[in-house]
Amino acid sequence: MTTILVTGGTGTLGRLVTERLRADGHAVRVLSRHTRPYAVDLREGGAGLDEALAGVESVVHCASSPRGGDEQAADRLTAAARRAGVAHLVYISIVGVDRVPFGYYKSKLAVERRVEESGLGWTLLRATQFHDLLATLFQGLARPPVMLVPGGVSDEPVEVSEVADRLAGLTLAAPAGRVPDMGGPEVRTLDSLARAYLRATGRRRPVANLPLFGRTYGAFRAGGHLAPDQAAGKVTFEEYLARRFGR
Repeated sequence: MTTILVTGGTGTLGRLVTERLRADGHAVRVLSRHTRPYAVDLREGGAGLDEALAGVESVVHCASSPRGGDEQAADRLTAAARRAGVAHLVYISIVGVDRVPFGYYKSKLAVERRVEESGLGWTLLRATQFHDLLATLFQGLARPPVMLVPGGVSDEPVEVSEVADRLAGLTLAAPAGRVPDMGGPEVRTLDSLARAYLRATGRRRPVANLPLFGRTYGAFRAGGHLAPDQAAGKVTFEEYLARRFGR
């Protein structure tokens, strides 16, 4: 039986990774800011991290925040993992972090570099956006009478449970470096995805494409965040919506 630590183990992805690994009979420690006995804030000092890593063979690093601090958290985690003799560090990143000059993506790319240079055995998986994230985005965009979406942008949403399965499998294998990206089953315009969300939630709104400007928007328009050649996911956005909203 392997002892594994999952950072961000109460989050959307980390919770599912934890469930998969425990179902396979492994001892999994969940590290998050408020979950005992391993309540550790990686962004604020990391007190208790050494105790959480004692005897751990593999770490799945799912903890992340668009509010900042990911680089400091990675520095603390990799240093403590070296002290603990961890054999394998698995990191989940985002497709396009090296092509889209978006602030959060830059932070994820910086963490990738830290993982690669950590001196630990490591595996890195990049995935496209989760269905849940798009649903949350559309929930906000649907509040006004007209739903405005960024014009000319497509997305390739992937089912989070499928990413969790992939991460769990990678964790139990040998360190593999950067593995092939994981995308959803379809590349779709945001316009079509927004209309699917409205149908599934029973809302009636006209959808309008709003052209935006700047390097980041240009990179999204160019598809820098897509992985059409690695469309490994099976669950479509409509299937996710039907399960979530029952329509």
